[in-house]
Amino acid sequence: MVRRRSRSRDWGPPAPPVWPGGGGGRRRSSSGGGAGCSELPRLPLNMAAAAEAAAAAPAGGGGGCSPAAAGGGGGSVPVLFCFSVFARPSSVPHGSGYELLIQKFLSLYGDQIDMHRKFVVQLFAEEWSQYIDLPKGFLVSERCKVRLVPLQIQMTTLGNLTPSSTVFFCCDMQERFRPAIKYFGDIISVGQRLLQGARLLGIPVIVTEQYPKGLGSTVQEIDLTGAKLVLPKTKFSMVLPEVEAALAEIPGVRSVVLFGVETHVCIQQTALELIGRGLEVHIVADATSSRSMMDRMFALERLARTGIIVTTSEAILLQLVADKEHPKFKEIQNLIKASAPESGLLSKV
Repeated sequence: MVRRRSRSRDWGPPAPPVWPGGGGGRRRSSSGGGAGCSELPRLPLNMAAAAEAAAAAPAGGGGGCSPAAAGGGGGSVPVLFCFSVFARPSSVPHGSGYELLIQKFLSLYGDQIDMHRKFVVQLFAEEWSQYIDLPKGFLVSERCKVRLVPLQIQMTTLGNLTPSSTVFFCCDMQERFRPAIKYFGDIISVGQRLLQGARLLGIPVIVTEQYPKGLGSTVQEIDLTGAKLVLPKTKFSMVLPEVEAALAEIPGVRSVVLFGVETHVCIQQTALELIGRGLEVHIVADATSSRSMMDRMFALERLARTGIIVTTSEAILLQLVADKEHPKFKEIQNLIKASAPESGLLSKV
C-alpha cells in the first residue's frame, strides 16, 4: 500500500492529470498541499530519456510534496504497474512519489502510451475494493498496485484561424513531381497565392523538400522569400525534429495550414502526426494533389473523418483577415480577385 493518513480522515485532493510528453518545467500548484509543493512537470517526449530519468531518479522522489514523515526504511518496494490490458510487476525505491511512478510507466509502456494525451495515476485501495485517484504527496511504502488511465476528453474542432496562432506548411512542391502529379500547375498557382498571403499577414512558413538530391528543389514559381525553414527530408511526414523545434520557437501556435504533395502520402502522414500533437490542421484542397485522383479522394475523405478540416485557399485567406477593416484586407482581396483554377480537382474532393 501507499502511505496515507488514517482511514477516518479525508484522502485529500488527487494528483492532477499529467501529460507524459511535452516540454516545460515545474509549474507551481494553484491549489493547497503545503508550502513548496509544485505540480508534476511535463515529462520528456523522448522515451529513452524518460527511461534514463526513471533509472537515475533518487529515492523519495516526492520532493517538496512529500509528507513530513515518510517512515519505513530503504530498499525497493514491489509494485504492479497496469496500463490498458497489461499488468507488469516491477519495483521502485521505498518512498517513491508520483513523478517517479509516471517515469516508471514510461519506461515500461513507452511504446504504447500516446504521449500527447492527459493521464491520471490511480491506486488500488483494498478498503474500497477498487481503484481511486492517487492523492498528491503520497509515497510508496508497501507492496501496491497502480494503473495509468487516459482521460477520455472529446475536443470539438472549430476551425477558427488567426494569423498569430497559425503556421503554413508547404510540402514537397518539387520540380520532378511536375509531370507526375495531376493538375500540378493549378496547385502551384494556388500555393503561391497562399505564400503571398502568409507574407502579407506575417504568418511563418515551413517548407520541406523530399530527397531533393533526386527529386529537385521547390519549383521556381513558388517564392520562398521569408520562409522560416526550408528543410530537406527523406521521411514522408514533415514532422521532423527541426520542424518541431521551429514550432516551439513560435509562441501560441494552434493551427497548421497544410498544402502540397502527395495528398495520400506526405500530406496525410503530416496531418495525422500534427493532430496527434494537439494541433488543428487545415488542408487546402485546391493546393494539394496526387498522381492518382483515387488516392487523393480517399485520403481527403479519411482525413476529414479524423477531424482535419478540408477547405480552400480563398476560405483560408479570408478567415485570416476576418474583417474588411483589416489593414491587409485590400491586398488579400487583390490576391483572390481571380478565382482559384477550377480544374479536375473540384470533382475529386
